[in-house]
Amino acid sequence: MLDFIVVGAAQAGLAMAYYLRKQGKDFLVLDKESEIGASWLNRWDSLTLFTPSEFNNMPGMEFPAEKGHYPSKVEVAKYFKDYAEKFEFPIQLNTLVENIAHHDDHFVLRTSEGIMKARNVVIATGPFHIPYTPPFSKKIDEDIFQIHSNYYKNPDQLKEGKAMVVGAGDSGFQILDEVSEENGRMVYFSGTTDVKVLPQEILGKTLWWWFTKSGFLSFSRDTWLGRKISKSRQPVIGTDVKAILERDNVEPVGKTKNAEGELVVTEKKKIKDLKNIIWATGYRPNFSWIEGLELTKDGYPEHYRGVSNIEGLYFIGLPWLHTRGSATLGGIKKDAEYLADYIEKNVSN
Repeated sequence: MLDFIVVGAAQAGLAMAYYLRKQGKDFLVLDKESEIGASWLNRWDSLTLFTPSEFNNMPGMEFPAEKGHYPSKVEVAKYFKDYAEKFEFPIQLNTLVENIAHHDDHFVLRTSEGIMKARNVVIATGPFHIPYTPPFSKKIDEDIFQIHSNYYKNPDQLKEGKAMVVGAGDSGFQILDEVSEENGRMVYFSGTTDVKVLPQEILGKTLWWWFTKSGFLSFSRDTWLGRKISKSRQPVIGTDVKAILERDNVEPVGKTKNAEGELVVTEKKKIKDLKNIIWATGYRPNFSWIEGLELTKDGYPEHYRGVSNIEGLYFIGLPWLHTRGSATLGGIKKDAEYLADYIEKNVSN
């Protein structure tokens, strides 16, 4: 019987492990992947953070790069591996947690490697669980190559011919940029073009320097301003959206409304000559594997700063767990420290 099991070995789980180690807790970190950092390595090849290295520090260890550097996904993954090795966290990989149930004073976890028990559990699986594509995508002809951004690596995966990128977030525009640069391929863009774009630097300072100085990342989700920010469309950071959309081989077609066979219907055009569709359409949360958990209308756990409705069950790494900064690599330490302080005061060994 362990004091704690932490589910997930990315930034949230590792930050929590740091504080549990400091408190002398008997814990184990579980992760379904075969290596630390896999959640980053599995994403597209050209991905880089839009936060510079000085704002990506985990508790107890600075990100090993010069100030102003925007790390690649490989650098982030290596940072996680080095972090786990430095503090010698007990981590068990290749272990998928399939069910968690609360029994009296402990939890029973059914995993791919057998049954485990712990008095407390911290869920650090992040917000990105089920890649979402609209239901009508299943009606599209199988000759058209479809891929969600979660599985997209680079343009070499695509068939020759026209492509469409669906989704107006950071991922959608970054992938649109990359795909439309390749050999002048004709690319349709499906999604709103009315997006706020923020540069990575303003007046010689990084955007995140301004965010930090202004307190933008620190507004609680429980404040009026925090609620307003959390409900607004997130800006696209560091991508020249206007220049991409003005390329001769890029055609904005509005939102995709339906599809059937070879026909894809958008707000502005009926398209019949597509060879590829990249769905940068986000994710849906999935916490159905945790018994007795109270969820919000959006499918996320009800909690206060990570403390759930089930005694001994905690969450970290969720979007707006407490502030906008909760979703950032450098902001995770504040949430982990708060949870650790709560545990120290309320949980006995």
